[in-house]
Amino acid sequence: MRATAARPLRLLAVALLLGGCATAAEVTGTATQQDLVQIRADIAALQANARQLKAQVDTLGPQVDARLRAEAADLERQANALGGRVDGLSTTVTQLSSRVDELSTRVEALSRQLRSAATPGPPSPPGATTPPPAAPPAPGAIVPAPTPPPSPTAAIPATPPPAARPTTGALQPEDVYQAAYIDFSKGSYPLAINEFREFIRRFPEHNLAGNAQYWIGEAHFSLARGLTDGAQTERAQEELGKAVQEFRKVVANYPRGEKTPAALYKEALALIELKQPQVAQARLQYLVDNFPQAEETPMARERLAALKDR
Repeated sequence: MRATAARPLRLLAVALLLGGCATAAEVTGTATQQDLVQIRADIAALQANARQLKAQVDTLGPQVDARLRAEAADLERQANALGGRVDGLSTTVTQLSSRVDELSTRVEALSRQLRSAATPGPPSPPGATTPPPAAPPAPGAIVPAPTPPPSPTAAIPATPPPAARPTTGALQPEDVYQAAYIDFSKGSYPLAINEFREFIRRFPEHNLAGNAQYWIGEAHFSLARGLTDGAQTERAQEELGKAVQEFRKVVANYPRGEKTPAALYKEALALIELKQPQVAQARLQYLVDNFPQAEETPMARERLAALKDR
């Protein structure tokens, strides 16, 4: 009976083995010695891979840390450099503010001097009216002897006389120029134009006369730009024409002045806006040929190339 029951099980195992559906270990539920050897080999390979990965991680760890530290140090250097630049800019702004305050104070002092010079002498004090003429003496009356006038020594007051008012002749040329330039910087272009003209009239041989002439042209050019932004084309064209005339005075009267290259370049820009590209090209070419080292020369070359490409 027992042998009969085991026979179908053996037949089933043989059939499964022949069909390739399972291994002996799967059929019998036990692992062979070869399977154990293979499993041990796989485990050993996995352990070796794990050790290799750990070694790689240990090797890369210092490299990653060093790289992070290097990047952090680089960022810190950049931040310090930016901080230094900000501090430098802050110092520059502070110095410029102090300079502007100083110039403003000088301008106010100059204005007071000009007003004082133009003010007439002080009026007579209140109550100091001219006495009426004395009535003629009555007949037979005794006329007292006239009181002698006080001596010149007695007329001198005990206190020293007030200091004489400063005159416009005491103003230095640089003070007049700086006052005009401050008005230009504030955008008071008409006032600056008049002040620069006055500077040139009073100090025609001064080394800043050419600069003053240039700023007159620049003021007209700035006025034209403002009018163009405000859609006042006709007045803008008129100011551009004035700017061209004033810039040409710089070149004509101060051919080797400090502002002559800038005047040539700005004149060309005004001519371009006035739709005169050929004349503008000639002025730019003159600038390039005669002032090759000027700051405006590279920009003039670019403008020339753009005009020639049209």
